[in-house]
Amino acid sequence: MSGGEVAGILVAVFWAILVSFLAVALVRLAQTLKATTKLVADVTDQAVPLLADASSAVRSAQTQIDRVDAIATDVQEVTSNASALSTTVASTFGGPLVKVAAFGYGVRRALGGRREDVPAPSGASRRTVIVGRTVPAGRRGKRTRKKD
Repeated sequence: MSGGEVAGILVAVFWAILVSFLAVALVRLAQTLKATTKLVADVTDQAVPLLADASSAVRSAQTQIDRVDAIATDVQEVTSNASALSTTVASTFGGPLVKVAAFGYGVRRALGGRREDVPAPSGASRRTVIVGRTVPAGRRGKRTRKKD
């Protein structure tokens, strides 16, 4: 055997070892690709029903939101109607009730009179209310009529 033949045999052996390693690597790569394909198929099989359920949940939520919106609109309408009713009742009964209360107060003062032995309350701490507004203390005294 000559040196060239030995070198050829060595190259052939190394070439066979290299091809064997490449074949093992390709077999492992094929197994990995097969497992990945199976995993993607399983995920797809499970994802489709999940997406259908999610879509159903979103539709149901949209229906509920539409109902809540309708309820909120009705509540707003009822609130405006109650406000209008309150304004109507206040304008209808408010004036006459104030007049009746003032009349009752006047009748009590007229019938009861003022007792001389009870001191009058101090002017600084007492306020007179006339139809929702306060009269300053200087104007609370008895009014005098101008003589013509």
